[in-house]
Amino acid sequence: MKALLQRVDWARVRVDGAVVGQIGAGLLVFAACCKGDGRRQAETLAARVARYRMFPDAAGKTNRSVLDTGGALLVVSQFTLAADTARGLRPSFDPAMAPAEAEALLSDFSAALRRLGAHVEEGRFGAEMLVELQNHGPATYLLECVPAL
Repeated sequence: MKALLQRVDWARVRVDGAVVGQIGAGLLVFAACCKGDGRRQAETLAARVARYRMFPDAAGKTNRSVLDTGGALLVVSQFTLAADTARGLRPSFDPAMAPAEAEALLSDFSAALRRLGAHVEEGRFGAEMLVELQNHGPATYLLECVPAL
């Protein structure tokens, strides 16, 4: 699994003109599932995301997590993160998990974040989404949790 984290002042997702998820300060999380990922990867990645220290402390050092700050998370499915871009001029989506499996695993990922005490909003899986955000920093990090071989 992969998660692209963006520290935001606010973020929201619209589908067909309606807001389906929105947060104030916290993390916008674009998440992708790859072939071979499972519940273990979802739970491991959720724990890393929730505890990843990318918010400043009183001294201005990035020592605080979204859980420490009481921020929220907006999880948005983004299968394009699973693309193989190593060669050529067009991405290969062969590494991406099949949509039905990915939808269930992303649901597990969000549930794992909630079990850790996070407030989680979500986009709509498979929909054409308009994502709006104010990236703070900017601060953007890519986390990966690969399946065990």
